Amino acid sequence: MKVEQVMSKNVVSCDAGDSANRAAQVMWELNVGVVPVLEGEELAGMVTDRDITMAAYTQGRRLIDISLSSMMTREVCFCRPEDEIAAVEDLMGEHQVRRLPVLDDGKLVGLISLNDIARASVTSPDEVTPFELGRTLSAIGQSRPIALA
Repeated sequence: MKVEQVMSKNVVSCDAGDSANRAAQVMWELNVGVVPVLEGEELAGMVTDRDITMAAYTQGRRLIDISLSSMMTREVCFCRPEDEIAAVEDLMGEHQVRRLPVLDDGKLVGLISLNDIARASVTSPDEVTPFELGRTLSAIGQSRPIALA
């Protein structure tokens, strides 16, 4: 099964110059936990609800005063519409992420989440196996080493 068969296609993004408040509004209105961040038409990064929460807490500033460019994850792994779901599951597990932007010729065309893959495993269990889904979830949830100060 290909990414394009299960990905979300109507993805709302924010601009790198937008505030964390804007991204939080988008997340709230769309009931999502991540927003791609663009600079022009190029993917510049990703921001999650956790990124926003941690930035506000650690900086002690209002969300309106924190720019996305100061807090987004810049090194983003991504996939393509023609990629196989199995390869995407491996990528998610390796990078411990639940969502990936989908790029076509460098342009954002969608987003694929672990939830999208889970739904596909229910409707097409021969193509997206529950075992593989479980393996991916397990890899994503592996603890990372804790750095002590």
